[in-house]
Amino acid sequence: MNFIRRSTLAIALVALVGACSPAGARSKPVALPDAKLDAPLATGKQQVAVFAGGCFWGVEAVFEHVKGVKDVVSGYSGGSAMSARYALIGTGKTGHAEAVRVVYDPNLVSYGQLLKVYFSVAHDPTQLNRQAPDVGPQYRSQIFSASSEQQKIANAYIGQLTAAKAFPSPIVTKVEPLKAFYPAEAYHQDYLRLHPNEPYIVYNDAPKLVHLKQLFPQMYKGG
Repeated sequence: MNFIRRSTLAIALVALVGACSPAGARSKPVALPDAKLDAPLATGKQQVAVFAGGCFWGVEAVFEHVKGVKDVVSGYSGGSAMSARYALIGTGKTGHAEAVRVVYDPNLVSYGQLLKVYFSVAHDPTQLNRQAPDVGPQYRSQIFSASSEQQKIANAYIGQLTAAKAFPSPIVTKVEPLKAFYPAEAYHQDYLRLHPNEPYIVYNDAPKLVHLKQLFPQMYKGG
């Protein structure tokens, strides 16, 4: 969905909010268990995690409010450098997903804790090639693992959540090695912070921060 259509649709959704929720929208966060397999907290250099879960505006905002996260960038992953442009991503034919690159301090937050936030409040991992009003493979649920350790932890957590029947529908999240990440255009960065009153943000993304604070009060950072 292109930038103009996304904003236009959001206005229509807000108008309908009193009557119904958009198809596929998840109205409540999901309380999840800690990852049984996780990297221990340890001193060392900052690490990178890359997650895709629908429109990157909301996913970026969620991780920007997690303690231990030092930087979050919206961008594209899964396709080539030549097609890493918003105008092309919207066709759904580039192989890219809207994604976020999360730089975090492993002494303050673990990869497993980031996964818990990702599955719990950042997006709905049971929606295939969509998130709420946004439809297409560019909005798919996917983890781009930056190391073999991350891949093992992510796959183990998906298996753990599946076995526990944490969601009413199957988890569709893919886990694949990170090949490249391309930052999105400047106007996409910090979008929620810069446009807090935009209807799309108010309806789809702002509630995620409320849920983050409710479920993860010890991990939540304001600002």
